Amino acid sequence: MKKLIFLFASISLLVSCSKEITIDLPEVKQKIVVDGGIVTGEYALVTLTWSAGYFDPVDSAALSNSIISNALVIVSDGVQTDTLQPQLDFNYIVPLVYKGSVITGQVGRTYSISITVGNETVTASTTIPNPVPLDSAWFEVEPDKDSLGFMWARMSDPPANGNGYRWFTKRIGEDVRYLPPFGSAFDDKFINGTSFDFAFNRPRSSDPNAPEDETERGYFKIGDVVAIRFASIGQNEVNFFSSYETELSNNGNPFASPGVVESNIEGGLGIWCGYAASQDTVICQ
Repeated sequence: MKKLIFLFASISLLVSCSKEITIDLPEVKQKIVVDGGIVTGEYALVTLTWSAGYFDPVDSAALSNSIISNALVIVSDGVQTDTLQPQLDFNYIVPLVYKGSVITGQVGRTYSISITVGNETVTASTTIPNPVPLDSAWFEVEPDKDSLGFMWARMSDPPANGNGYRWFTKRIGEDVRYLPPFGSAFDDKFINGTSFDFAFNRPRSSDPNAPEDETERGYFKIGDVVAIRFASIGQNEVNFFSSYETELSNNGNPFASPGVVESNIEGGLGIWCGYAASQDTVICQ
């Protein structure tokens, strides 16, 4: 009985000492978020949004309100300038896309971008490196799957350090544009000067509402005709994609260490990337 009385007294003491604490989080200034690039032989393409607070709602209305539609976007290669024009393109998650019409990407050139929205201006620059084409590419069925598998490729990394790469695929007749899978960017830190084989899964469709057989998620299948875009990119650009995807994978994980996404946008967030792209096509059979 004495033990029970002591237990109830202790609980009462703890309850009486509890206090509701309210923390006022400081407001974070919105920043311009850039997702842009220029590919060899193609015009620049950029999407722009405003950053959101950590506890802000995430829904279609919030995405719509975050889209920046009144920006002045100028790309320069040091000789010419190209003022990108906003266009509706529902093949992108952000359906308002700024597209160029004057400057196309060329190997070895550096491209600067200036984005002005009201009184705010952000800038960045990127260089298109020398391309490193794939030695070969093929489809391979997984041992425990009947007709499903991954896309494989073989490449030979040049002897110089600091080469970066990014992988994209597009299923002809299925995908409306080239899409990167998770973990699409890598550098030659552990593969410098070597030849090796590697594989990638199929990325999610650009249309989040597109119906998909769950058993086929992440797989290519026999009968697919897959266009591959393998692009050389700079080390700073690899750092962005790697740190960005690390943060995505850590989202909601209470045991993950907080990190910083390594943006190359001065005054803002996001990426401006130059791609030296090589192409290949594989018939899955």
